[in-house]
Amino acid sequence: MDFIRGVTRNQVILFPETVEDYITEDNPVRFIDAFVTSLNLAELGFNRAQPAETGRPAYDPADLLRLYLYGYLNRVRSSRMLEREAKVNLEVMWLLGKLTPDFKTIADFRRDNLAAIKAVCREFTMLCQKLKLFGGELVAIDGSKFKAVNNRRRNFNEARLTKAIKALEEKIDGYLGSLDEADAADTDPDEPPPSATELREKIKTLTERKAKYQALHEGLKASGAKQVSLTDPDARSMVMHHGSTEVGYNVQTVVDEQHQLIVEHEVTNDPTDHAHLAEMALRAKETLGVEQLEVVADMGYYDGAEVKQCAAAGITTYIPKPLTSVNQKRGLFTKQDFVYEEAKDCYRCPAGEELTYRYESFELNRQIRYYATPKCAGCPIKSKCTTNKRGRRISRWVDEKLLEDMARRVRARPEMMRRRQQLSEPPFGTIKRAMGHGYFLMRGLNKVGAEMSLTVLSYNIKRVINIVGVKTMIAAVT
Repeated sequence: MDFIRGVTRNQVILFPETVEDYITEDNPVRFIDAFVTSLNLAELGFNRAQPAETGRPAYDPADLLRLYLYGYLNRVRSSRMLEREAKVNLEVMWLLGKLTPDFKTIADFRRDNLAAIKAVCREFTMLCQKLKLFGGELVAIDGSKFKAVNNRRRNFNEARLTKAIKALEEKIDGYLGSLDEADAADTDPDEPPPSATELREKIKTLTERKAKYQALHEGLKASGAKQVSLTDPDARSMVMHHGSTEVGYNVQTVVDEQHQLIVEHEVTNDPTDHAHLAEMALRAKETLGVEQLEVVADMGYYDGAEVKQCAAAGITTYIPKPLTSVNQKRGLFTKQDFVYEEAKDCYRCPAGEELTYRYESFELNRQIRYYATPKCAGCPIKSKCTTNKRGRRISRWVDEKLLEDMARRVRARPEMMRRRQQLSEPPFGTIKRAMGHGYFLMRGLNKVGAEMSLTVLSYNIKRVINIVGVKTMIAAVT
């Protein structure tokens, strides 16, 4: 018995008469075509949406947008790879009418239409709203780090620049010493030392590099920035989820509970999440068009001012409080061991004494009230409470009741933290692993923002295809 064999390459094969015959009715490219056809590209801001009256005809931006949507849906993001797909892929041939734009045309389209691409992503979000795919009751906010086009060696902070400059100075001093000794040293015919010309060239190269690092160092001081990246100036060194450090961006997403669709997203170069809660929650509330909204996030978003903004807008937050107390590490009582009595405006300490209001100050853009008691000196458990000779002092933000109410909500509904994990993490896992979009190809915050919009759009399209099917999606845009 032989193996299964294919036909000989020289045999004449009768293919179907049209490319249309290769594309099934439920093929996603049919929705891509219908969706792009339904868009008003001129209103969205695409360049050359109307053909010029003179000159060489340009490619229709609708065709290039179709190509990018297909590529991002199928793990093909490079302009050179998209150029190849247009020549060999039957689905792309059907989608573009056998057009074969070159890679530079493809790359320029993405670069020149950043805002318009973001607008297309928003148009699909509105389509999801039209299909009633958003629950609009609970959303999860989370951030994840994506690698930038910038090697860690080309990212510097002040300490690293100082160390690099010192190392260069030592090398230069070493070469200068070798240059002085070159004439006096005996020449070994088997291992001749570097010539004076070679040494001068090395010294010149190192001196130029030192001057460059010194300029970067001065620039950091003048701007007040903490770090600088040479390949992608907007990228920042960040701690990734596995603990290592990479140069990249922090992508924020808001995921709706009903179908795990991404409602809003934003690319930032902020290594932390805590300043982005209110911004993302308010944008999600506006997009969903609801009066009330529940938001769950991890402890990285714990920030009193952000929670206050959310509460003022009718957004109920569920965020666990991080344990950052120094006293806990020392084995002393923490603030959680003191009970605030709102009626008396005082704190009750573990020994049963009252810490009453003393004074108020403005610190770190917050109004802070301080509480203390004169009975600390003779307290039998003072050693377990504080090392301060004056006794224990408790600080309280004037709006801390908002955080206390949130803490009670989190304790009353512990399942919310599990729901947060189930909502916010799978989209990032799908984007990074299944779709292969764990890194950016472009440089600059604005450009990677548009690139992320294509990624989010392709993720949402995949989700909606699984939920309602291609035919329903086509019917919604035609």
